[in-house]
Parts: sequence; structure tokens; C-alpha cells
Amino acid sequence: MSNKPSFWKRIFKRSQDQSNQDSSSNLEMTSESEIKPLDIPSDDPLLTLITTSPGLIEVNKHNIDSPTLDRLRADGVKLVLPLVSQGDLIGLLNLGSRMSEQEYSSDDFHLLNNLATQASPALRVAQLARQQQLEAQERERIIYELQVARLIQETLLPKEIPSSSGWLLDVHWQPAREVGGDFYDFIHLPENRLGILVADVTDKGIPAAMVMATSRSLLREAAERLIEPGKVLAYANDVLHSEIPPKMFVTCLYLVLNLESGEILFSNAGHNPPYLHSKDQVSELIATGMPLGLMPEMDYDQNRATIQPGETLMLSSDGLVEAHNPAYEMFGFPRVQELVRNYEGGDGLIAHLMQNLRTFVGEAYEQEDDITILTIERFEVLDSAVDTYKSVIEKFEGAQVLGEFAIASEPGSERRVAEQVLEVIAPLNLPEERYERLGTAVAEAAMNAMEHGNSFDPKKNVEINVLADEHQVTISITDQGGSSNIPKTTQPDLEAKLDGEQPTRGWGMFLIKNMVDEMNIIQTEDRHTIELLMHYGDGGV
Repeated sequence: MSNKPSFWKRIFKRSQDQSNQDSSSNLEMTSESEIKPLDIPSDDPLLTLITTSPGLIEVNKHNIDSPTLDRLRADGVKLVLPLVSQGDLIGLLNLGSRMSEQEYSSDDFHLLNNLATQASPALRVAQLARQQQLEAQERERIIYELQVARLIQETLLPKEIPSSSGWLLDVHWQPAREVGGDFYDFIHLPENRLGILVADVTDKGIPAAMVMATSRSLLREAAERLIEPGKVLAYANDVLHSEIPPKMFVTCLYLVLNLESGEILFSNAGHNPPYLHSKDQVSELIATGMPLGLMPEMDYDQNRATIQPGETLMLSSDGLVEAHNPAYEMFGFPRVQELVRNYEGGDGLIAHLMQNLRTFVGEAYEQEDDITILTIERFEVLDSAVDTYKSVIEKFEGAQVLGEFAIASEPGSERRVAEQVLEVIAPLNLPEERYERLGTAVAEAAMNAMEHGNSFDPKKNVEINVLADEHQVTISITDQGGSSNIPKTTQPDLEAKLDGEQPTRGWGMFLIKNMVDEMNIIQTEDRHTIELLMHYGDGGV
């Protein structure tokens, strides 16, 4: 075997010697040289040469007008070996003069062509692996950004929905797969007023989430100080205009609700108008104004309306109306307005809208934008509740009426009854366990009255009266189904129910009785009244 260094060892040694020489002669050189890609213009004749004459290209033997060849010659390149995979040029292997200063031999050409045949697919695989790695890194970055944006959104949203006697507020917030900037807020104001806003920031991801955080802080600070919606939006608009990123803005509907009179004062900054549902009709509440952050020194209309007992106000964001079905039809404002108009009660207006949306878009629906729906419902209040419950009041001398109200017999309304009752008895300071048990009993009794007494007829109310004396609190729940008897309270046979020998239902009256200290049933020709008594226990007033 010859002791003469092989071709590749000589190349490696030359490269190593050159590297050491460069390091010693230029201390500013970095340890890793930057390799700049060689971009070949699509109209360069070199590309035609490569496709028509595959194999090694001797640079000095081709007299063509090629900027790329001119550059290669200037860099001292003698041979160009195209690396082609599946008909695509994926790289060039460029060689300078031989160390021996001799010309390249046919053996060298043969070796290099073999090298190209093996290196091309390997390089292609490496390129694809690198591309997949970069794409995976980009996906991870996007996922992280969306997680941060979602966390910002969820942190800023209210932790609880306010409750007030005679009112029920409900919210549905459903962020899209790509985070947008929907948000809502409740702001407690003086004189028994409540500020309510729904807003939507353009764009997605962290920028939208940051603008959302800024907008929420501005609006909340302005609302507590300026009160009037028009002034609140004008102030927030002027501040945002100088702070918000280019091409971003915020649409916002802000209203102030008087919880005693039901009057609302509202302004709108380019947001969807709210709909007021009353009986079988719906009205659109209009106020005009530019989105926040677009132009400075804007004025915002400020209008008034009143939510009467039995009416519901619905606020929403673009995600509802702009949803598309598989035929690319939009859900649209007319459809939303018609659904609100035809709402006949049941599980709630929000559930009604979302069920119709799911039917419209189909099972394969991919949500395009955040969906926010907020409803404000005012209850019907009895004018003569004391007369209705006269017999009950007389039973407890010195008893104080804490509350009386009526709710239409609609599935799901039992939760409203329980919330209203628990709110009015809160000052009694019942022990927490008894407080929760009473809430469960009230909800179950209300559902029984709506379903069995009133047959879920929304025209028939369930009437609720709350009394308190020095020893106990009494809740009376009355329906209009006195012609039928309330089933006797019997202890259910658990094993028989599990074996299917008894119906799974029928637990209601047994559960109610065991949740309270005393349960009484009063029946007349046209009414049932379930009377629930709970002693104060150790936590009495």
C-alpha cells in the first residue's frame, strides 16, 4: 500500500492547515465561518447548462454570459458539481485548483460524479429534515404565543357574574382556536348602577391580548370616574389612538344599567348593536361611534332605553354573526335578530342561539373567531305578593317579608329562583352548609313546580315568597296546578331503581324534605304551595 496521502486526506489537511493559518493571521476571525448561500437567478444561462449537460462543469471552458459563473471564477472555482435530486437542483459542490497545481484527471471526474450521485439524496434528506425542524419550532412558538394570549384573556375576564334582585345576567365566552381579543366586564357603580361592556380587539395572538389588557384597564378606570358611556368611550379612544399598534382598533359597546328602574344609558364604538327581546318582538338599540383607537377626538352617541320586567337584552361579538356554514353562507345579523324575536323561553336565550349556530355550521365547523354573548334578563315581579301569601304570613306572627317574585315556567329557570332566594337570605348569615342545602331544596322545588304543576307553560308563573322571623326562614313556592295532587314523599328503593324495577325519577320530594328542617305541602283548588323551613342554627342573626 502506498504511503502517499489519499486525495481526501490531502483535502482535509489543506483545509486544516488553511484554518490554522487564517486563525493566526487574523485574530478577529470567528471560530465558525458563515456560509452564504449562492442564489442563481432563474434566467441565468447556468441553469440551462446544468439541465442540458448533467455532470461536472469546468468553469473556464464555458463562455456564456452567466453572472453566477463570473462570480465562481472570481472566487477561484475550477469545477462545479451540480447536486440534483428528483430533477431538482438542490446544491452545487464547488472545487478550486488542486494542491499539486495539476489538472483534474478523468479518475477525479469519475470519483466526483460518484460522490454527487450519493451526496444528492443525502443532502435532500438533510434539507427536508432541517425544514421539518424549523416548521416544528415555528409551531411551538405559535402554540406558546397562543397559550400566553389565552392566559392573558382568561386572567382579565370577571371571575363572577354579578347578581341582583330581579335580574339575571349570563355570559357565554368561547375563544377560537386562534386567540382573538374578545372581552367583557362588569363595573359596579354608585347609586345601584352596573356598568356592562362587551368589546372585540382586531388581530390575534399576543398583540391582541396586550391591547385587550390595555383597553380593559382604560375603560374600567374611565367608567368609575366619568360614569357616562359617551365620555368613557371618548376618553379611551383618545388614549388608545396614541398607544395602539398600527392597523389595530377596538370595537366596544358600553352601557350603564340602573338596577332599580331598569333604565340603560348606552354608547357604541363600532360594535354589534344590542337586541332587546320583549314578548314576540325585538328592537335594535342604535348608537353610533367610531371604533376605539382609529381616529382621535371622536364623539359618541349616548342613548337611553328601559328593560322592562320580562324583557331580555342581548349583547354579542362578531364571532356569532360572522360564522359560516359549509356553503360559506354567513350566520348574519338578520338570522340572529329573527332568533331573538322568536325566542319562546326554555334553557335560556344564549343556549337557544348557540344551538341554532351549531345546527347552521354543521359538525365539521372550525371556529373562525371568538364568540361572546351576554344577556341581561329582568324578572316579572308580583304586584300583590303579600295578598297571595296572606295565609302563610298570618301563620308566622312578626315574620318579615324578605322578598317576593315570580318566574315563568321554563326549563332551566329553577337556577334563577335559587339565586334570587339565596341573595335575599344572605343577610341572615345561615351556616354555609345549611345555606347550600336550602339552595338545593329551593331549586328542586321550583323545578317540580314548573314541570309538574305548570307543565312548563311559560305563560304560567311560579311564585316565590321569602319570610323570616327570629327563629327561621320560610320559602313558599307556588304553582298553578292545584287540580292534580303532589305525590307523597316516600323513601326511594335505591336497589330497585338501579335494577330498573322502579323509574329513575321520583327522587325530588324525598330530596327536598331531607335538605331542610321542615317541608309542608299546601293545596287549594287551583294552586300547590311547597313550604320550606330552615332554622338559623348556630349562625342565626
